[in-house]
Amino acid sequence: MNATGHVRGDFALRRPLAAGSPIVYWQLGATAEQRYDVPDQPMKGEMDPFFFLTKHKNFIPHEYPCRTQFIADRRGKRPLPQGAFAAVRNWLPFGSPRVDLSGFWFRPTVIGTWARTVIAASTPGRARLRLRTCGGAVLFVNGAEVGWMAPYGRNLETEVELEADLAAGANEIALWFDDLAERDARYYFQLDYLEGPTAEHALPTAAQGEIAAAIEDALEAMHFEKPSYVDGEVALLTAAPLPVDADVSVVVEGDFMSIEEPLKLQRGLRAGEARLPIADTNDLPADFRHFKVTLTASGFSASRVFGVEICHAARQGAAPKALAARVTEALDEVALHAEADTVRALARLATGCGGTETDAMIEGALPAIEDCHDCADFILVPLLWCRHSYADTITPALVERIDAAILGYRYWMDEPGNDVQWYFSENHALLFHTAAYLAGHVLPERRFVRSGRSGKDQSAVGLARVRAWLDHFEQWEMAEFNSAPYFPIDLKGLTALYALAPDEDVRKRACAAIIRLVEVVARSAHRGVLTGAQGRSYEHTLRAARSLELSGIARMVWGSGNYGMRFHALPQLALCLRDHGLEIPQALADIASFDSPGAQEWCFAQGQGRIAKLYHCKTRDWAMGTAVAYRWNEWGYQETVLHLRMGDNADAQVWINHPGETIHSGYGRPSYWGGSGTLPRVQQYRGLAVLLFDCAAEQPDFTHAWFPKGIFDEVGIDGDTAHARSGNALLQLRAGGGLQLVDRGPTAGNELRVQGRKTSWIVRLGQVDRHGKLDAFARNFSAITLRREEDGLLLVDDPEYGVVRFHPDGRVEAEGRLIDPSLWTVKGDAVLLKDPA
Repeated sequence: MNATGHVRGDFALRRPLAAGSPIVYWQLGATAEQRYDVPDQPMKGEMDPFFFLTKHKNFIPHEYPCRTQFIADRRGKRPLPQGAFAAVRNWLPFGSPRVDLSGFWFRPTVIGTWARTVIAASTPGRARLRLRTCGGAVLFVNGAEVGWMAPYGRNLETEVELEADLAAGANEIALWFDDLAERDARYYFQLDYLEGPTAEHALPTAAQGEIAAAIEDALEAMHFEKPSYVDGEVALLTAAPLPVDADVSVVVEGDFMSIEEPLKLQRGLRAGEARLPIADTNDLPADFRHFKVTLTASGFSASRVFGVEICHAARQGAAPKALAARVTEALDEVALHAEADTVRALARLATGCGGTETDAMIEGALPAIEDCHDCADFILVPLLWCRHSYADTITPALVERIDAAILGYRYWMDEPGNDVQWYFSENHALLFHTAAYLAGHVLPERRFVRSGRSGKDQSAVGLARVRAWLDHFEQWEMAEFNSAPYFPIDLKGLTALYALAPDEDVRKRACAAIIRLVEVVARSAHRGVLTGAQGRSYEHTLRAARSLELSGIARMVWGSGNYGMRFHALPQLALCLRDHGLEIPQALADIASFDSPGAQEWCFAQGQGRIAKLYHCKTRDWAMGTAVAYRWNEWGYQETVLHLRMGDNADAQVWINHPGETIHSGYGRPSYWGGSGTLPRVQQYRGLAVLLFDCAAEQPDFTHAWFPKGIFDEVGIDGDTAHARSGNALLQLRAGGGLQLVDRGPTAGNELRVQGRKTSWIVRLGQVDRHGKLDAFARNFSAITLRREEDGLLLVDDPEYGVVRFHPDGRVEAEGRLIDPSLWTVKGDAVLLKDPA
């Protein structure tokens, strides 16, 4: 007997299989991939500022011609399995009900995979099964086909019920599933054993079942020794050491946008060892990184992915005092240490480091532009800067190839193509239009292949669209409101316009937009690092407290922060400051690194129609931001609606969400940490916030908080309440159920859970010099409870604020004040509260 179930002394991993539960242990074949091209053709459509407001669950309605053709060819028709099953890996569930191979494909690609398992039935009988997937699937039981499905809805799950006769003993289950992958693809299946004979999983293994079970247990309990790393040895721990020696493969890679070659390491884990050293922090690539760990013993292998942030803070040291020196430092950091893309090439050219190595970075980036990969617009804008300003330091033959790539690129959906570039979001639209405007200006007399226009005419079209984009931005600002990963994307386009635009009005408007975005970051920042609700977030941006690009921008502009390895805008912003006369208002430094008595209350709105009402409050010791009464009880996308930071430690941060999936480091939108499966009702007054969750029945049955226990200076967890101190900042979390500190798996020591789909959370922040030590704070605020009235009014009796009344329309009444989000403007209103919050 062990933590996961029982095993037997045979060559099978045996686990219970209860009626109504999913079949979760599988062998997988290799995923076949084949490019799917359709004839070049234009599309109709415009930027969609509401694309993430999913109308039906998480379904995004925009459809590319490749999907239209794929549906015409395959929807409602039996999928055609390719080849025969040949096992290449074992899939163990680690809490996920699905076999999930989701990922990101930059071109339309048909993908297909075989999966196989065995279930052992105690008696013969008929089983009822439910198959769920987004693409197509064919199911076989003991070699006989029992059914298929072919909805092929992009990232939209459907299901079918099937029946199959089982024999007593072993029954082989085989399944082929396939789909068309376009950008982010939810590629998974789930097979539920609804009813049938008493049965168990019996996954065939090359090793004795006890060995396979021990490997599963070791991976199930494994986690990083620290929540993040700035120095020292990176290591994983497990609470379930193996009884035998194992070989360990560790593959270190970035997020789906990273172009770095994965780092592959071979290690060993001896019997009984609970600690697995990986490498020194400085020998690993920076940024939030995924570590795919594979344990192999006696011929059986299994893998799991673990994520952690790596920051080379020790090498970087403190930022220089003078702005000019920080600008030089930023350019040198990107030129010497960033990923080898066109952003780094621009920094190298701008610092006199042209030559063979820099040319190779540009050459390596060109295929994605030439083939119109999704996100090629991110690569093209800094390449155009290189071509515009530094062509004389690039090899002439390479300049010719750059020009050919510029002329052959697809700049908008009304030009013919067969790609899956994402045209609809605000940040992509800016880069497409900026690229068309500047590319035509660089090559005014050349013919652009897809549009058929001269460069001069292409630039004119781009100019009109840039001006229209600026019109929209100046009225509504960021559609993906206040989003840490998308500030740099917008700044990428705006800084290029400011530095390179031939039209003075565009330069002036781009300058104003840059200053405005920097102001929003400053208002929403704590210690220079963005803190607050975000319209789109990812695990790799939420957990990268130090190495996210906004931290690097804060370091350059305000002297507080660190650098990672992935950049979009930093060198372009640096060049605007160094070479083009951009000036960031000095007053923003004090706002970004707020260090005054009292508190700043910042209320503003973002998105077309002011869709997101954003409240933010910060003191010198803490900051918290929320999206007030935002789409509550609707299916979410990637919105993080409450985020806070405490003290001087960048890692002392907390956010609360409902996971969109149970797999860790997955590709779901929402994912385990990025966004909410169902959005809660959230409201805030100063250092007090409430969240009410009422989650959809088909979504995970718990809510949770990122709560890095090892980072805080003091921690206490008791029943439904948790307390923490970081520096002079204090925190109380109170949940509508018992709090469980997760102690096994990737988030061990960093995650608080509350079981159930309906629950509440109360957040209260404080300060040692105002509220006493942590135990005194805990006593004084122990009586805080949430009372609900029939009309949706929420009441909290706060020891300091008195009765706080949270109305369902977002209004808050407290301390004789009425705060009404319906009055909040895009410009916003910042108020300095004399008393600390």
